Amino acid sequence: MIYDIPVETLSGETRTLREYEGKVLVIVNTASKCGLTPQFEGLEALWREYQGRGLVVLGFPCNQFLWQEPGSSAEIGSFCQRNYGVSFPMHAKVAVNGGETHPLFRALKAAAPGPLGLELVRWNFTKFLVNRRGDRVRRFAPKELPSSMKGAIEALL
Repeated sequence: MIYDIPVETLSGETRTLREYEGKVLVIVNTASKCGLTPQFEGLEALWREYQGRGLVVLGFPCNQFLWQEPGSSAEIGSFCQRNYGVSFPMHAKVAVNGGETHPLFRALKAAAPGPLGLELVRWNFTKFLVNRRGDRVRRFAPKELPSSMKGAIEALL
């Protein structure tokens, strides 16, 4: 179950996702220097629109795609807040592919494989939608805008 997987916040605190049990989750790997970075705005809009109904957006910076997230945790947090008004929880950088894949992304990829059944995150801003039980996941491709997720989110809320 994903709720027991340890994650690190941008401030360096280790937690689990247990505090989000019973919520619908959007979990996304992010990057500050990517052509898709403006999706922060759409993710923040989802968070603001649906958080009162039980949605939580969780950002996980990743530097695996053309080194598009080179900053420190403090720099990432400052960038997201200053440029996109991000108020949803952001976390420390993680690996989403390869031998160092964070256990959360290993679980998400297994539950919702990508095209051709591959358990690979293809780029920044791959979005995973998790139901209130934490066990059903749907994947949204990097180029799919956060607003395209509204129907699926509403169905789970």
